[in-house]
Amino acid sequence: MDSMITAAARALAAGDLLGVLNRVALREDPPALALRGIAMARLGDFARAKALLQKAARGFGPREAVSRARCIVAEAEIALVSRDLGWPAKTLVSARTVLEQHGDRLNAAHARHLAVRRLLLIGQLDEAEQALSEIDASPFPPALQAAHALVIAGIAIRRLRTQIAHDAVAQAERAARQSGIDALIAEVESAAALLRTPAARLIARGETRLLLLEEVERLPATGALIVDACRNSVRSMAATVSLATRPVLFSLARALAEAWPGDLSRNVLVARSFRAREADESHRARLRVEIGRLRAELRDIAEIHATADGFAMRPRRGAEIVVLAPPVEERHAALLALLADGEAWSSSGLALALGTSSRSVQRALDALAVVGRVQFFGRGPARRWVTPPVPGFPTVLLLPASFPGS
Repeated sequence: MDSMITAAARALAAGDLLGVLNRVALREDPPALALRGIAMARLGDFARAKALLQKAARGFGPREAVSRARCIVAEAEIALVSRDLGWPAKTLVSARTVLEQHGDRLNAAHARHLAVRRLLLIGQLDEAEQALSEIDASPFPPALQAAHALVIAGIAIRRLRTQIAHDAVAQAERAARQSGIDALIAEVESAAALLRTPAARLIARGETRLLLLEEVERLPATGALIVDACRNSVRSMAATVSLATRPVLFSLARALAEAWPGDLSRNVLVARSFRAREADESHRARLRVEIGRLRAELRDIAEIHATADGFAMRPRRGAEIVVLAPPVEERHAALLALLADGEAWSSSGLALALGTSSRSVQRALDALAVVGRVQFFGRGPARRWVTPPVPGFPTVLLLPASFPGS
């Protein structure tokens, strides 16, 4: 490797992107192309960066497998940052294997972290934790230690393990400041702010208050029966009943929970759950059927009694009933929660993270674009969607994950 490439690599490690470009901007050899590609990626020109890295990978010869693998890892990082979650994960595994076989442990570890971060984004927490447990971060430089700690914090936040999340963020902050990389420091500060932002609303006995994430974590220990509007489930210390695929039943459960300790009239239940202005006999008959189904679903944790005017819910173990709701509730909230991370997402990446079809996501994006909630740039497969973060918007509890016991 010549002296100019060495100097450019050192400038890149120090975060001096202009120094990198000054040294290799006019060169077309594969090492220079790779360094330019990484620099352009850090400057936010992902399309140009991807093209440069692909050209560099093609330029490396058969004896330069490690250099080619490093280009693939860099391309995978661009795909992750640009939320192209459909990028072939097997290609990254192959590159990581090459790096491990040739003793490039740092770049191999970086490849592992990219795979874990992708799993975290699409809500596969068990797989992410398993992959992370195989990484020993102690010999890493500060920048990679910070990235490792951020992944630990991300998993802990989704798992509602707030003390672990606080400790990991503190560790990430120390490592990021040691690295001196401004972008990494900003990412850590964003994660820390997330822990200080209201994550949910608690509705109980007709009153509403905001909860931090750590308060949400402590809520099950109170013994309350929780009707969870973030995960569309009803849970107690004894059991969790998911109603994510039964929206009418969940709507009835939430309405009855908000009315507790009182009851709710049949007309109000019909209006809230069936969206009918007036309750006729057919609506009343359907209400009886759906209430029967809800009784069957909640039989182990709650009772539903008929009253003179309507119905009332009672917890089986004498605890109170509360509703856990996002700070802001609106249509397409889960989609907006993903976009609120400030990154530019592809529609296919959003569909993969939400576990739904690309067409459904595209319809939702089009509807949000009409009212100015989201914006896009690019065309065809290169189109990306963005939205500015909304203060107080739930960027945690609506993300793909499962609560403990669910």
